[in-house]
Order: sequence, then structure tokens, then C-alpha cells
Amino acid sequence: MDSGERRSKETNSLRRAETCIQGHNGSGSVFISGCNLRCVFCQNHDIAHQRNGFDLTPEELGDWYIKLQEVGRVHNINVVTPEHVVPQIALSVLHARDKGLRLPVVYNTSSFDSLDSLKLMDGLVDVYLADFKVWDRASSKRLLKADDYAAAARESVKAMQEQVGDLCFTADGIAKRGLLVRHLVMPGREHEGAAIMRFLAEHVSRDCFVNIMEQYYPDAYVGKKKRGKRQGDEQPGDDKVRYGDINRAINDGEISFVRKAAEESGLWRFNDPPKHDGFAI
Repeated sequence: MDSGERRSKETNSLRRAETCIQGHNGSGSVFISGCNLRCVFCQNHDIAHQRNGFDLTPEELGDWYIKLQEVGRVHNINVVTPEHVVPQIALSVLHARDKGLRLPVVYNTSSFDSLDSLKLMDGLVDVYLADFKVWDRASSKRLLKADDYAAAARESVKAMQEQVGDLCFTADGIAKRGLLVRHLVMPGREHEGAAIMRFLAEHVSRDCFVNIMEQYYPDAYVGKKKRGKRQGDEQPGDDKVRYGDINRAINDGEISFVRKAAEESGLWRFNDPPKHDGFAI
């Protein structure tokens, strides 16, 4: 990755973060290596698809939460992609609370969770920060490498809502409890985004706090050269890169389509920039 690509990725990561999670002091993000999905466009694939990092016991991980609280003075502990190590995360939170953890715990998930694992986190999680990626089964199999992601995500998001309810805030606009759902608008898949918005309004809550994200940046395997064809073997019209249909930025029309569907379904709490100097509540 060259310096320009790195800057774009870092800027994109910053834009992804919600103000009510980041606040003034930042969020204490703890990235868990590995992931139970294999999204071909993953922007953290060096962490999610590989085992970069180091091994910690649940107690050692809990001690890091305390360091983030006391030294980093962050607003929350933000555990990213924990779906495949839920028992260990539960133990780490319990250990940290015994050691004096006072911060809200944010469970930052793809929503490809089991209901049993979410039951295990009931009472330990304050804020569920849940992605809802795609709606169609074909998109799930091709882009996430999961047979039916949306079916699992629907049940997971409803269970999260039942546990923590609609998102609520401190007096200075920091999320303290509830559900926040993210949807990354993807090229040519605005109809899937619209279906997700209708589901949230009809089956979760019309007061659901939603972040319709515009910062799609193809990474991981998207746009990489196709394998298996020798140079000179390509036929006219061949797409020479992998997943060429999503190897582009999204456009204003796709973003507007999803936002309009959300508003028409009754959703009204969006992660928009504040129209004042404070936070968006």
C-alpha cells in the first residue's frame, strides 16, 4: 500500500467513527484478530482476515480496558469484531469491572452473531454498534462468504434491541446505552440498503439510531487482478479485476435512494453532522 492509499484508508476510518462514540477524547477501540465473515471489500482485512496482533488471556485483556480508562481517558471500551470469541470477551469485561471499569462497553459487531452469544453478553454490553451489510442471499454468498447473512443479522439486531433499547446519550452527547445500526452503502446495491432500512423501521424501532455510511472504499480483494488467466489470454470485454462491479466509489443517487427509503419508512434519527458546535443527539 502506498502513502496515498494509506492516507485514504486512515481518513476513511476516521470518517466511519460516529461522533457520539468518539466524543472529544476518543473511543477505546480494541480490535480482535480474525472474523467470522470474509467480506471481499473489508477495510480492516489485515486484522480481520489474518491473525495479526498478540495473544492475551481474558484477564490481560480486561487489564487493557483499565489502562484505556485510566491513561487514555477514553469515553468507552469499544470491542471490534468479537463475535468469534464471545466467552473470552465476557470474562474480560467481568474482570475489568472487578478492577474498577466504569466506562460503557461498546460491542462493535458485523451482526453475524449467534443468539446464544448475545445472551451471554446481556448485562455486560451498554452499546451495540451493529453493522447491517447486505440483504440479498446472493450478495451474502458472493461478497461476505456466508450462506445467509441477512437472516442471522435480522435476528441478532432484534435481540440487541431487546437488551438495550434505543440509543440514549449523556448530557454532552456521548452514547451511553442502546443500539446504533450502521449500513455501508455499496455500489449498485442501494435496493438492499432500502430493504434494510424498512426492516429496521418495521421490526426493530422507528426510533432506531442509524448511520447511513457514504465512505465505501474498496479494499481486500476488490479490484485485485484476477487469477488463473495468463497475460494475453483475456478476451475482449473481460473484466480484468476481481469484483469489478463494486470496484468504484458510490454516487449521490445511491446514497439518496437509501436515505429516502429510511425516511419514508419512518426512521428519523440519523448520524448526521450537527448543525451546531456540539454533538448530534
